[in-house]
Amino acid sequence: MFERWIAPHFRERLARPFVHLVFGARQTGKSTLIRSLLPADALVINLADPSERSLHLTDPGRFLADCRALKHKAGGRFVFVDEAQTVPAIFDAVQTLYDGDKQRWRFVLCGSSARKLRCTGANLLPGRSFLPRLMPLVVAEQPPPDEPNPDADSPLPLAWPKPGRPENLFPAWTLEERLAWGALPGVVAADEADRAELLQAFAVVHLEEEMRREALVKDWGAFLRFLRLAAVESGQIVNYSAIAQQTGLSMPTVKNHYQLLEDMFIGVPVPAWSGSKRKNLMSAGKFLIFDLGLRHAAAGLRPSFDTVRANPGPLFEQWVGLELWRRLQYLGTGSLHYLRTYAGAEVDYIVEHEGRVTPIEVKWTDKPALGDARHLLTFLDENRKKSERGFVICRCSRPMQIHDRVTAIPWHCL
Repeated sequence: MFERWIAPHFRERLARPFVHLVFGARQTGKSTLIRSLLPADALVINLADPSERSLHLTDPGRFLADCRALKHKAGGRFVFVDEAQTVPAIFDAVQTLYDGDKQRWRFVLCGSSARKLRCTGANLLPGRSFLPRLMPLVVAEQPPPDEPNPDADSPLPLAWPKPGRPENLFPAWTLEERLAWGALPGVVAADEADRAELLQAFAVVHLEEEMRREALVKDWGAFLRFLRLAAVESGQIVNYSAIAQQTGLSMPTVKNHYQLLEDMFIGVPVPAWSGSKRKNLMSAGKFLIFDLGLRHAAAGLRPSFDTVRANPGPLFEQWVGLELWRRLQYLGTGSLHYLRTYAGAEVDYIVEHEGRVTPIEVKWTDKPALGDARHLLTFLDENRKKSERGFVICRCSRPMQIHDRVTAIPWHCL
């Protein structure tokens, strides 16, 4: 079994006497990771199983009875509920049990959709719960082949904790492999011949069908057109009006569909930077599909090297954005933005973290030059109080100082 880099942090958190709500998209390995961390005597309730889900929907008291029947144990008995959002009443039951005895049980509730919980007004146990997220693999979990110094600190000013490199890492991939097939654990671990089919099945079964049930979509054909356009336009500034026109949907419906992608952790919004004094900034946000391999499949493209080589630059930019976003999510603090003026000046990503603002450009080049940093230098000049350094992330082999305030770093040094 491959080890997740984040496992030690999850293990440490699970030992604390709180309710743990673990959210994330399907196929990110939530159930596999949690089960690997739980003791053998944990009570496991899999609500992804239709028969078990029906049992708890028709008998709301069943969960309380099962938990109370567990024998007492020093340190508490673990109770793991997978796809908990499908039976929202379980959250109320957990609160009843937890408030009655905070030491007897250790509840871990796992879910892949925040929409159903919000729509049903489910009890998210405020003041009683932690909300960790699990995402596709990060570079620390799947280093590149022949990495020159795997334990080197990243030059980026993000406090990336180092709990120790797992012994059994996922297979090492080149950058092109990551751009072609993404970072879902099951896909990374699969044989190359099976990866495209796995991603296409995910797009059909988990994306289309799950969303259809969640959103109660009436015009399924229009929704599929939206989904494909959202994938094609991933990484671009969202133009609701244009997408509404192309799909035949109203703008409010298009916005609702984008919110659905976000609620199911399939989409990553990247808002426009608003901390500038400039008056000609674009205010619309960007939107990223959370995994590049899934993005290709949802866009009607076959995940492959050919898809990458047709236009690698925009895919590389999306990959960097997703890696930065995942890191910020795991750190639990900070935010990701972008900047573009109506005149065309752009900073690909702006990271706000611990009072510092870091502009980042992404370039598909192995020979970064000063010209690649011109928009970074403008941003740094305009934001001297909070922004000291900028970075160009590219395909160079080692970090390079291209200006006294700008460093070019290889993609594997993120």
